[in-house]
Amino acid sequence: MSAEILDGAKVAGRINMETGDRVARLHSAGRVAGLGTILVGDNPASARYVAMKHADCDELGIVSFHEHLSGTVTQAEVEAVIDRMNADPKIHGILVQLPLPEGMNQEEVLLRIQPEKDVDGLHPLNLGKLVMGEPGPLPCTPAGIVELLMAHKVPVEGQHVVIIGRGLTVGRPLALLLALPRRGCNAAVTVVHRGVENFSEILRSADVIVSAAGSPGLVTPEMVKPGAAVVGAGTSFADGRLLSDIADGVENLASWITPRIGGVGPMTRAMLMRNTVLAAEKVR
Repeated sequence: MSAEILDGAKVAGRINMETGDRVARLHSAGRVAGLGTILVGDNPASARYVAMKHADCDELGIVSFHEHLSGTVTQAEVEAVIDRMNADPKIHGILVQLPLPEGMNQEEVLLRIQPEKDVDGLHPLNLGKLVMGEPGPLPCTPAGIVELLMAHKVPVEGQHVVIIGRGLTVGRPLALLLALPRRGCNAAVTVVHRGVENFSEILRSADVIVSAAGSPGLVTPEMVKPGAAVVGAGTSFADGRLLSDIADGVENLASWITPRIGGVGPMTRAMLMRNTVLAAEKVR
């Protein structure tokens, strides 16, 4: 068995074309969507991600604003930048690149963003809408994963999905999203971490595995049921190389699998662009 590649770059390209059409319609009405990003510190991976997001903005015709703050700034200084972006009518979406330096309260920083400018979908008000199944900006990586699976016709509805990781940006909101009675979701969802007993056995029962642990090679072939779909949403770096949570050899058992590069990452960015334009469209 050789797994079909879950080609995030290709699917993201199609979504970005649709987003570009929406941008063009805004331009014809004399309006321009704007995204503000905040990077705190000098994490090379975070800097790379922010640069890619701004490149996406340039390609789509979204104006971008960026604040790169020293890793020694106070939380109050970060919040002051957010306040300034909240008040700027040219900025429709605000993204604080995570993780923040140790010692900062991530939740308080995210709370500072106005819900209508929260294009990452992580403000408690927007997460609450997700819990209730109400319309609102969906967290970018979870939404991107659902779109990726649907684009490749991976069966999810009524299937058993196991998510590794319970983080704020992926694991928790993805579990909520996949359990909802909506297209491409409506699954039986189990959330696990490495402290769970029978970790391997639970994974072997999954029709779909999504690993968002950031632990290289965590998901090994013996943990995967033949024919499952396997999504690597957790990444880490070593010697400048991007590493996946999915070990080599899993592709020989799975029916679908994300590549090491070009899987979930492009989808996350495409969802961010879409959320930014949707936020701009709501402003009258």
